[in-house]
Amino acid sequence: MSTTWLKQALREPLVHFLAAGSVLFLLMAHFGAEDAAGRDITINEAEVAQLASQWEQTWRRPPTAEQLDNLIRDYIKEEVYVREATRLGLDADDPIIRRRLRAKMEFLAIAEIQNMEPSAAALQSYYDAHKFRYAEQPAFSFDQQFLGEDESAAKASVVVLTAGKPFQPQPLSVPRSMDKAATGNIAQQFGNAFADSLRTLPLGRWSGPVRSGFGWHAVRVRAVTAADTPRLADIRQRVLNDWRAETQVKREAAAYQALLDGYDIRIAKP
Repeated sequence: MSTTWLKQALREPLVHFLAAGSVLFLLMAHFGAEDAAGRDITINEAEVAQLASQWEQTWRRPPTAEQLDNLIRDYIKEEVYVREATRLGLDADDPIIRRRLRAKMEFLAIAEIQNMEPSAAALQSYYDAHKFRYAEQPAFSFDQQFLGEDESAAKASVVVLTAGKPFQPQPLSVPRSMDKAATGNIAQQFGNAFADSLRTLPLGRWSGPVRSGFGWHAVRVRAVTAADTPRLADIRQRVLNDWRAETQVKREAAAYQALLDGYDIRIAKP
């Protein structure tokens, strides 16, 4: 039975993987290579308390002594596997790991804004600048250029437009411009999603691409007439949520630019 088990084990990919890792470790030890991950694993009281707290949040009760020991053993197992994977370089060029690390960095850039409260004056100023978003029946004067159904190509076309370069839009049997048009009238021509998106666009410049029932458009909102606008006090939470969302975007962009400024970028295109 032991021989059969050994033969089965030797066929397992994980056994080959761990064997390769062991050989790598022996070579590193023999030639004195630096072991960046280290070979000591210490679980302190704060980490044990964190494991117990996570269990309690899930199960609504503290873990038993046996359950806590199992949590610690599983934590050690994870730590061992992570360190060995790092030693074998499995974290390098892995698209999933890269995306997770990027997500964590982006979260760090905006984490503090989640519960930030603007001053009353700052929130009022934001509301005054975006009042048309909250009007029940705003009217829009805007221009649009149809960019087709390919989103990537549409994004590139918007860049051309915003740079002021010559651009030939695709033909479409809807108005190229509308003046003081009610949201309902715009929706009849382009669809509800397009009409609703006009509330979020900046004034006086091309932006987008904006989706309609036909495809993607570049849109330039020239003017907005806001009627029946509620008081800030009546919709404060909604305005606050919008302020936080926009502040997060600006904060993340600023944090990224600060990091990017520390790099020399070279691009070789074929």
